[in-house]
Amino acid sequence: MQAEYWLIGGRVQGVGFRPYIYRLATGIGLSGWVKNLSGQVAIHVQGSVTQLQQFADLLCQQPPPLSQPAILEKKTCQTLDLLSFSIETSLPSSADIHVPPDYFLCDDCLQELFSPTSRYYHYPFINCTQCGARYTLIRQLPYDRSATSMAGFPLCSACQADYENPANRRFHAQPLACPDCGVGLCFYDTQTTETIGNDDPHQTEQALMACVARLQAGQIVAVKGVGGYHLLCLARSSLSVQRLRVRKNRPDKPLAVMFPLHGRDGLTFIRQQCYVSPIAAQCLSSPARPIVLLPRRVDCDLSPEIAPNLNEVGVMLPYSPLHHLLLTELGEPVVATSANVSGEPVLTDNQVVEARLMGVADSFLHHNREIIRPADDSVMHMIGGQARAIRVGRGLAPLELSLPFTLPYPVLAVGAHLKNTVALAWEQRVVVSPHIGDLGTARSLDVFKQVIADLQHLYGVRAEAVICDAHPQYANSRWARQTGLPIHAVYHHHAHASAVAGEFPENAPWLVFTWDGVGLGSDGTLWGGDALYGEAGNWQQVARFRPFAVVGGDKAGREPYRSAAGLCWEVGLPFTHTVADMRLLQLAWQKRLNCITTHAVGRLFDAATVLVGGMPVVSYEGQAPMWLASLCLSRNVQKVPELPLLRVGGIWESDWSVLLPYLQDTALTQTVRATGFHQAMARTLVQQVLAVCAEKQVGQIGLAGGVFQNRYLTEWVIDELSMLGFKVFLPTQLPCNDGGLSFGQVVDVGKSLLKLN
Repeated sequence: MQAEYWLIGGRVQGVGFRPYIYRLATGIGLSGWVKNLSGQVAIHVQGSVTQLQQFADLLCQQPPPLSQPAILEKKTCQTLDLLSFSIETSLPSSADIHVPPDYFLCDDCLQELFSPTSRYYHYPFINCTQCGARYTLIRQLPYDRSATSMAGFPLCSACQADYENPANRRFHAQPLACPDCGVGLCFYDTQTTETIGNDDPHQTEQALMACVARLQAGQIVAVKGVGGYHLLCLARSSLSVQRLRVRKNRPDKPLAVMFPLHGRDGLTFIRQQCYVSPIAAQCLSSPARPIVLLPRRVDCDLSPEIAPNLNEVGVMLPYSPLHHLLLTELGEPVVATSANVSGEPVLTDNQVVEARLMGVADSFLHHNREIIRPADDSVMHMIGGQARAIRVGRGLAPLELSLPFTLPYPVLAVGAHLKNTVALAWEQRVVVSPHIGDLGTARSLDVFKQVIADLQHLYGVRAEAVICDAHPQYANSRWARQTGLPIHAVYHHHAHASAVAGEFPENAPWLVFTWDGVGLGSDGTLWGGDALYGEAGNWQQVARFRPFAVVGGDKAGREPYRSAAGLCWEVGLPFTHTVADMRLLQLAWQKRLNCITTHAVGRLFDAATVLVGGMPVVSYEGQAPMWLASLCLSRNVQKVPELPLLRVGGIWESDWSVLLPYLQDTALTQTVRATGFHQAMARTLVQQVLAVCAEKQVGQIGLAGGVFQNRYLTEWVIDELSMLGFKVFLPTQLPCNDGGLSFGQVVDVGKSLLKLN
């Protein structure tokens, strides 16, 4: 008889890892125990040499599908007086914690959900060790029921038997419950003031059917899910969708659509409306169950109000049992948009959602399981044959990444002002939070602070310094200065470049293009159309676009005509679009009153949209260039002007002025001009690459910033550079937009600290 002690790290809590070890050890005939520490799993096994070798061989061969185990320690230890194998009480420790994200409903539970003979039939919160909520219901680790929002739901005798049965897949499933002991629904109709269900699990069917009936009648229903509430309405009903837009004050921004599972792979209904590539199909069906942007079919009969003037739709499959029950009963797709005030984090509290959305939703479907922290849906799209993140949220976050170096002390990066995420980093680990949103409201700031406190509490790590954007007026930069901790400020586009370099830690020097709206640059001006050379912590601007002045500062993001006017006036051309107070606007521009000077490519795209004949005013960020991209042809067009590339102050500078007559040439269709503009911008990037490479050694090219969410532009760039033999890298795990900035801030400062030490 010999004994061994194993310490397993990685993602091993909330994924059925202890039950897996129990079954493995007892199957071999070993005695011993397994228990959770604060983020790891400790194992004591004893038996013959042959048995212990068999355990070692099988340990990481077929672990639970959602686990990611890593062996941290293995050693011989003293044998104990044990006759069997057991799961012992968890112990807190200062261990290597890994918090699992929220999971989708697994196939086994889905089958039981719709099986009339199952004890869990139509129970909207069915789960097992391989599925269900985690991040949004865990208060702290070790992961035990008492440390979750299920602590107030004592198990019935049948569930207790499942929980204690090693042969049952619910063996030690912490959120386990059934209609006799679990979570209940409550349906509230604001018009009739009728309440159905009243949190009684045995009245689930009545509450569900009331919700379905209201949706079929064209109503808007706020439904509480895993990480927050959705606003639901029928996706084929333009009247319902338009009513939702008016009430939510969201006139144009695209809305996500949730489809019932149908067909062999569940995607039949989606394929009837959109073109689904194999990679997109894999992404849709992945455990994260994200929203995926797909091209709309010509015969798509979803309401055109879902994504006005765009040729892509954000679609997703049901991921919670409650969604499956609703969508199966309805038998048709529904709009499923975050229940919030636009730009704010998704709402999670029953009373708060009624107070804030009483004028938006006609009725509410609540449940009585507390959502500890919000997690909005993740969003993905396909670029260059890969799935790329636009928003990291439920199912993906908290997202853990590794650093190619070791930090000297823990740091907290507070990200960008828009599309905010925060990142907690220590040693060689970075944990990026779910998408928080734009920090322009009091509630957004409250959630921002909550997420920061939560991350440090969950992982048992206290930041010793804060990293923020160099712009002093951002809300999170002001918050950082109020913490009293040492501050590291990182320029916006340096963080973008470092995010790419951090995700792909290559050795050779980088050339990273950081194209987006505007961000404070190292020379005090507003950048956004730059090529940065070097490495994280040491970036040098080597190329950009010709600067231009725009009146109105931040207003230019929602009023693209300001950028178009600025371009025209910069080169002495008239700007003929009819806009109120244009004469005063031009006088202000001439005197540089309330003007910003920038070379941001995002503003060039805004201007191009207006000059092509598009929208002079938009209702959400990125609306203008998204419309412009939707016009594009997949093939090249002829006679597109080539932008001159000049040497200005030691930096390569591309002059956009030659594009203005082309963009306003009404002899060409809008489609041709839009395609030509994208083509010209892609070729300009290639031209800048060749100019820099003639002077410097470049190992690989990086693309960062929100402009590279544009599939047409980005795929043109990748194709052109690949044909020239360059390696091109675009973020995959994190968004190329500001949602990835917190990770880039950590990488940039971490590299700088290493050089100082």
